[in-house]
Amino acid sequence: MRLSSTLSLYIGRQFLASFLVVFMVFVLLILVVDIIELLRRSASRPEITFSMVLEMALLKLPHMGQQTFPFAALFGGMAAFWRLTRNHELMVTRSAGVSAWQFLLPVIAIAFLLGLFKITLFNPLASAALSRFERIEAVKLKGRTSYFALSSEGLWLRQANKTGQSVVHADSVLQQDSNVELRDVIVFMYKGTDQFFERVDAEYARLEDGFWHMSNAWVYQQEKASKFEKDYWLETDLTLGSIQDSFAPPETMSFWALPGFIETLENAGFSAVRHRIHWNSLLAEPFLLCAMILIAAIFTLRMSRHGGTAFIIGGGVLTGFVLYFFTDVVLALGLSDSIPVILAAWTPTGVTLLLGIAMILHLEDG
Repeated sequence: MRLSSTLSLYIGRQFLASFLVVFMVFVLLILVVDIIELLRRSASRPEITFSMVLEMALLKLPHMGQQTFPFAALFGGMAAFWRLTRNHELMVTRSAGVSAWQFLLPVIAIAFLLGLFKITLFNPLASAALSRFERIEAVKLKGRTSYFALSSEGLWLRQANKTGQSVVHADSVLQQDSNVELRDVIVFMYKGTDQFFERVDAEYARLEDGFWHMSNAWVYQQEKASKFEKDYWLETDLTLGSIQDSFAPPETMSFWALPGFIETLENAGFSAVRHRIHWNSLLAEPFLLCAMILIAAIFTLRMSRHGGTAFIIGGGVLTGFVLYFFTDVVLALGLSDSIPVILAAWTPTGVTLLLGIAMILHLEDG
């Protein structure tokens, strides 16, 4: 029997409404928890006002909200199917000859579209907001004085030393093992934060213990003649680890910008495993939401036959916990190069999808 368009739209609206309600509940809970946590962290900093805390929480909220999409789909699907079952609408639909696959189709289609919406539109917004949040957090809460930006125009970094601030630019950067080397380097040095007093141009600079060792450098000072230095040392507290950790994390890069950033990182010799896993995980997101619908249907079909609201709630919570734990384990294996990037990104989605399909086939077709 072919499912009518009217019934498809009705079932789809039921799921979409449940998804939005569950998503909003998650978002409000996250907002409250983040505000409390930020207030605790800023308790010793009287210069941070409540309005700043609220701004930071709102900037972080889109990123945290997008993490709840799979769970909102799971619990939203459960709520929608439970309501249809409680009102005997699902039972009437199935008795009319409509299979589980037919009434699940509109819900799966909506879940897939929600996944596309998340990675193409919602993710760029969340990434931009998170990037601004991390900048504010680094300055206001962590007191960081160094900042890095790697782009197609080269490397920019800002660092502090005993004399003040300095801004370093390099056309290219190369990392081999524990060595970092900058090419075509320009350094602008300031007393304090804004009083320029010196510029250094060098062919290359190598990161050594506590210093940038610059070679073939020209030093320009205000109202003084320029001078050539075969070797020039610039004090720094940077290390290879701090440089790598300070590159933009993948969560602050939008779905559209990640491929170019990955290419830039790899051309510079840095590892981009984390960014590749994140990008592939975004690609798998629509399929993960579809898998969540299948998991929700498993508990709904069992409930319609055997009853028990506690079963559906407990099963949903347990499924969400297992998925979260399993995803973290696979991600850790991918970051440690124990398994390939594609496997690390797609395994949670693939396993959940196959499990859902197998269980629906078992419950529906015996």
